[in-house]
Amino acid sequence: MSPVSANAKPSLFSPLNLQARSLAWKAAAVAIGTVVLALASYIEVPLVPVPVNMQTLAVTLIGALYGWRLGGLTVVAWLIEAAMGLPVLSGGAAGAHHFVGPTAGYLFAFPLVAAMTGFLAEKGWNGTRPLLAFVSMLAGNALCLALGGAWLAVVIGFDAALQAGVLPFVLGGALKSALAAALLLAFSRATPNRAA
Repeated sequence: MSPVSANAKPSLFSPLNLQARSLAWKAAAVAIGTVVLALASYIEVPLVPVPVNMQTLAVTLIGALYGWRLGGLTVVAWLIEAAMGLPVLSGGAAGAHHFVGPTAGYLFAFPLVAAMTGFLAEKGWNGTRPLLAFVSMLAGNALCLALGGAWLAVVIGFDAALQAGVLPFVLGGALKSALAAALLLAFSRATPNRAA
């Protein structure tokens, strides 16, 4: 082994360093992530047809902290729990019918959002670069609104979907993106030798 490779610091994107953990650790992280997502779903402001809650904050953070593979898998596991009837969706909702209703587009967008923010975090858009982390989170929220709004437009029409399912969430998405970036920065500063 050369001196350069012996002294090289591994390129870690997350202070959790899950990519170096055992399968048991990763399984536990998925279980914890689904609980976090469920808890975030209970923090909501009830609007019709799509409530405002902290799901996108949790989805983007899980992606950024877990990486694109494990983050996406965690969100899929949470959605499976919901489809099986566990009360893990917004306000404790559950059941497979949510995957064909007005919120279906947002639900199906969530694994893609987690994967995207995880991919960007692995490329350096993480807590060590707060501005890029914010842009990543903002892109995740925008993707969720675009896909969710597109499905909602099929259900209730374009203008109604824009007014009810996209525009009311733009400011909240920006605020949640800033909060997520700040949390990533805090995690990274708390463990500066773990994230790069």
